[in-house]
Amino acid sequence: MIKQIGTVAVYVEDQQKAKQFWTEKVGFDIAADHPMGPEASWLEVAPKGAETRLVIYPKAMMKGSEQMKASIVFECEDIFGTYEKMKTNGVEFLGEPNQMEWGTFVQFKDEDGNVFLLKE
Repeated sequence: MIKQIGTVAVYVEDQQKAKQFWTEKVGFDIAADHPMGPEASWLEVAPKGAETRLVIYPKAMMKGSEQMKASIVFECEDIFGTYEKMKTNGVEFLGEPNQMEWGTFVQFKDEDGNVFLLKE
């Protein structure tokens, strides 16, 4: 079962400038910073002790980023079990869980076509 909202993505032009803003100006801590290629990182920031984090994601890595809105990631303890249960309940998924260096993810839609991410 879903246990919390994990991350909300914020799409930025300059990831390093945004990192500086959120950490130095807002006072958030860096929760994760994993390389995603030569010019970007999987960067999460959050208030000290918070469970929900902001992902600071570079627009250059997202096609159509001009239309992108913040995205919600739901965390779970068993992505395959949660995927199967939600699928059985009629939730439409956009593929199967995909293992990546920074977690296992799968996208799903609500009835209005909004897309969310499920992460373990």
